[in-house]
Amino acid sequence: MTVAVVGLGITGQAAVHYCLECGAQVIVSDSRPRARFQEEMAAFLQKTGVEWEAGGHTFEFLNKADCVIVSPGIPESHEAIIRLKAAGIPVVGELAVAAPHLNMPVVAVTGTNGKTTVTSLIGEIVKEDGRSVFVGGNIGTPVFEFLRKKDKADVMVLEVSSFQLMAAGDFAPDVGVLLNITPDHIDRHGSLSEYAAAKMRLFCHQKSAHTAVMCSDDPECMARVGQLPSQCVTFGNVPGSTARIEGQVVRSMVAGHEVVYDLTGTAFIGRIGASNAAAAILACQALGIAPDVIMAALKKFQPGPHRIALVGELHGVRFINDSKGTNTGAVIAALQQLDGKALLIAGGRDKGEDYRLLREQVQEKARTVIVIGEAAAKISEALQGCTELRSAETLDEAVRLGYSLAEPGDAVLLSPACSSFDMFTSYAHRGEMFAAAVHKLIAEDSAGDGGGR
Repeated sequence: MTVAVVGLGITGQAAVHYCLECGAQVIVSDSRPRARFQEEMAAFLQKTGVEWEAGGHTFEFLNKADCVIVSPGIPESHEAIIRLKAAGIPVVGELAVAAPHLNMPVVAVTGTNGKTTVTSLIGEIVKEDGRSVFVGGNIGTPVFEFLRKKDKADVMVLEVSSFQLMAAGDFAPDVGVLLNITPDHIDRHGSLSEYAAAKMRLFCHQKSAHTAVMCSDDPECMARVGQLPSQCVTFGNVPGSTARIEGQVVRSMVAGHEVVYDLTGTAFIGRIGASNAAAAILACQALGIAPDVIMAALKKFQPGPHRIALVGELHGVRFINDSKGTNTGAVIAALQQLDGKALLIAGGRDKGEDYRLLREQVQEKARTVIVIGEAAAKISEALQGCTELRSAETLDEAVRLGYSLAEPGDAVLLSPACSSFDMFTSYAHRGEMFAAAVHKLIAEDSAGDGGGR
């Protein structure tokens, strides 16, 4: 058969290799300008010998295929995708292709915020239990790479996005985790309702023996519990939750008995941290992992970079990198976890967010908001009257401005509420540049250059 791969990012490249190794003829379509695509993908194209088009996706080219594998970045509303479906050509994503080949328990984690932390934590708990685990999907290694290498794993743990779920086919995780639903990617989905519906696709092919883990504190999650075909367990502060959070303690029911997980001294401080831990606890209990093993992993776990990570401190002012905070819900969570006031750096490429949702927390926690990037004017308009608003042309300038306005005990917080693609290649690149600016500022102060004050 002929397979078309649309979008030649990391997952798309893995899809090409996988399909070629399965004996398919492969063609590829990419949106990058032709000259740039040829330059950047020259080695890949030479190695694979695939036929290709660039500069956009056309029905005429893709219609040669018997099946089309789409990148998560390609919207269902794309004209070529609509015409392909109308012509009866299957249009699927990575999860749909992989589903029939996954012969181990699969845990899939989605939600607006916290996905990466919870996915990574579940992976570490499984390792602590002595089982081999593959952790990937929307983070790290594509599932196609796992299939190609024919690796063995006792458990697969995947982070999955709303975009991936839109083309997930019959994918049905043994344990599906939905952490929260707050406005995000509205530019793609059109409304919060449609975005939530995309998230709920995680559960639509589950069976009664499968487990759905849902947040009892989240009204959008709880409004959809009745749609679940699987058994539902819940986590949150709400009385009656399967894993009930009381400050820094999670009380979870296991086989009719209460197990107490004390998070004191772990990385899971505050309301958000406890919520993430509780979700992972329920997922791992569903896998049959003993409470003492879960607790041991909770004590050892350290979250990854770019999510409320302390970069450094100068004269009592902390610099916190939350570059992964690409929506309003994440920014609200970051502000809530700060002890003092924030000099908030926000902005980037707009994703259709309603920045007015930030007003309450900004008024309470932000001494100043420094806006950057393409969404600067939109954010400023939404936050008018909440606090002092300033602007900066570059991230380095924003860091220095934030420090100059800060008081001891404050935090210069990068939590953008936007994607990074106006000024950077990824949220990680943005976070790295923030850290570099902070380290430069601290070095200048150590050298006696004033540190930006």
